[in-house]
Amino acid sequence: MKKMKFFTNFDHEEQWLNEMARQGYVLVGKSIAYEFVHSQPEETNFRIDYRSFTSRRDFEDYKALFEDSGWIHVAGTKSSGSQYFKRTGAQGSEDIFSDVDSKAARYKRISDMWLSLACCFIPLFAVLISTDAIDVTAFIKPKLLYYTPGLWDMSGGHFWRAFLFETPFAFLRGFTWLLIPAMILIYAIFAYKAKKQYEKTQQLR
Repeated sequence: MKKMKFFTNFDHEEQWLNEMARQGYVLVGKSIAYEFVHSQPEETNFRIDYRSFTSRRDFEDYKALFEDSGWIHVAGTKSSGSQYFKRTGAQGSEDIFSDVDSKAARYKRISDMWLSLACCFIPLFAVLISTDAIDVTAFIKPKLLYYTPGLWDMSGGHFWRAFLFETPFAFLRGFTWLLIPAMILIYAIFAYKAKKQYEKTQQLR
């Protein structure tokens, strides 16, 4: 079973995965969606770390370190960032994190990642503005975005069919650039939330 869901808080995500396991759905993979297998309901613990690796050897050593402590790696790749671990039994350590600082550090790493993505879009947005690729007249005279000959002289059903047909293309021509500031804003918000969670977790010391 695959399930789409989005989290900005690792603790909430872990709680959700634990609850899914209690319902008989155990995480076995994660890409865009979570992938579960149906099994007997169980009380288990999932933990999520956030790390990326440039070398396969470092990634394998990282997984082995946790497996030696009783946590098996169930999802994540060396470049995916989010790494999912499941406690293998009562003999496993209570947590994959040795202290509050290491637990909080995952929020710092993901905050830096979101901020980097936001910064990547800023130069592109600046180029579009400096080269006049963004046409603000579309806000003032949106009719200019419609290329159907005689569209505004039509009436009744002919007008509405032509208007509704071309509107998606007109929007793409005039407002696609809005996706860039929207992405900058979204990534900045995610970065801010992760940073606040980092500070909140550190206060638990």
